[in-house]
Amino acid sequence: MSNLKNIAQTNLAKLLGQKRNTFSFPHLDKIVINYRCSASKDDSGELDNAKEEIMAITGQKPLLAKAKKSVASFKLKMGEPLAYKVTLRGQRMYDFAEKLFNIILPRLRDFQGLSDQAFDGQGNYNMVVKDQTYFPEINQDKVNKIRSVQATFVTSASSKKEAKMLLSALGFPFAK
Repeated sequence: MSNLKNIAQTNLAKLLGQKRNTFSFPHLDKIVINYRCSASKDDSGELDNAKEEIMAITGQKPLLAKAKKSVASFKLKMGEPLAYKVTLRGQRMYDFAEKLFNIILPRLRDFQGLSDQAFDGQGNYNMVVKDQTYFPEINQDKVNKIRSVQATFVTSASSKKEAKMLLSALGFPFAK
């Protein structure tokens, strides 16, 4: 895959002007991927399937996130498994971003682009792919439950405007 980082830096240099120091450009710090598997509290085989799927998607071993406290209204007990979490950095992060932008998102039905309203106050972007079967690494025959993949793009940008400029330079498909 091409070097997405260099492409983004040259695009940002064109947008921001050459007089700005390249080290002051916003950059992508990490991508945090959440793979929810809360229904697996009854079946441990479900947890194993979810772990294999997220490992296939990211190429990295996930961390099991458990409930920190009990919540009776959600029928949640402390210590129950909730989701798998993976933090991608470096080249794996850029490879995942490129795969997401060029392969997975165009496969979505009636895809018109992603909303620019999903930024938080610190310049991070949150998105959800509602079906894990859009990822080419997932074996369709072994899928027994449809799960959503939530990705958070953590940037060094201090505002929504800078973060949107960075993600656009990376090739992020925003809605028009």
